[in-house]
Amino acid sequence: MISSDAFKGKTLMITGGTGSFGSTVLKHFLDSNIGEIRIFSRDEKKQDDMRHRLQRVSPEAARKVRFLIGDVRDSQSVRDAMRGVDYVFHAAALKQVPSCEFFPMEAVRTNVIGTDNVLHAAIAEGVERVVCLSTDKAAYPINAMGKSKAMMESIIHANARNGAGRTTICCTRYGNVMCSRGSVIPLFIDRIRKGMPLTVTDPHMTRFLMNLDEAVDLVCFAFEHANPGDLFIQKAPASTIADLAEAVQEVFGHTGTQIIGTRHGEKLYETLMTCEERLRAEDMGNYYRVHADTRDLNYDKFVVDGEVKTMATEAYTSHNTTRLDVAGTVEKIKTAEYVQLALQGREHEAVQ
Repeated sequence: MISSDAFKGKTLMITGGTGSFGSTVLKHFLDSNIGEIRIFSRDEKKQDDMRHRLQRVSPEAARKVRFLIGDVRDSQSVRDAMRGVDYVFHAAALKQVPSCEFFPMEAVRTNVIGTDNVLHAAIAEGVERVVCLSTDKAAYPINAMGKSKAMMESIIHANARNGAGRTTICCTRYGNVMCSRGSVIPLFIDRIRKGMPLTVTDPHMTRFLMNLDEAVDLVCFAFEHANPGDLFIQKAPASTIADLAEAVQEVFGHTGTQIIGTRHGEKLYETLMTCEERLRAEDMGNYYRVHADTRDLNYDKFVVDGEVKTMATEAYTSHNTTRLDVAGTVEKIKTAEYVQLALQGREHEAVQ
């Protein structure tokens, strides 16, 4: 986490703030000296649920939270909500792969046009810093969700490169967040509770594993260290889907597995950093910073001078990162709040 002084008396706006990420940010920031947190989203039911939960568990701190109904697709509602904001964490997105595959224009409207609306509103209102959340599926994308997130990243880099005034815009990219809304571990636990076998798409498929607190830590690290247009990536372990299913059963009880085949738009493995990006990457310990490509449209210079290297020898993927075995995966999933509460039969209380 960054020093609390950075947020002292400041106003932070979280787009898509009722989701897993926004709820975890609240857990980290409510007891800090932050001035105000604005939760911006279009679902009044989720806002009402979050409001009542905050009033129940932290009534004093809840006074710092302001709820705003709006949609990133609507530029005016974003602009209205952005007035007086110092910092933005842009988490609003359509992120379920099959849904985006069947309704790709909905992904474009939220992930692409919505991001453009957020960035233009932030620049117009003089916001100091904007951290946007992207996904490993944006690297070498093969599905509509990943393609829309790749376009989102291009919009981020274009706005950062083309002059954003006093606004510093950067991006984070991370893999699967365990137990976030729509993810597989809660599904596995639910099927075990019902005595049903776990459905596995491809047992050899690998996925990065990180918990929600790590996702917030990555965004805060980017906030603290970003130059315009930077992309930040956390070094994360991975496991096969077969080992993940076995690990969940080690913790909650064995019901067996059933191979059902891959869903629309799924990859065998995920890429967090491409070969091309790796050339511009800086190792910062637990994270990589991919520096912005600052070349302009003066193509003649590159035709005459050329480029000696265009890519590194390999990308950073869930196949070549640290691979967890079943025991290691068990220890990793136990770091997720949802799993900890589920072991007590209280998963309904978890942030999702």
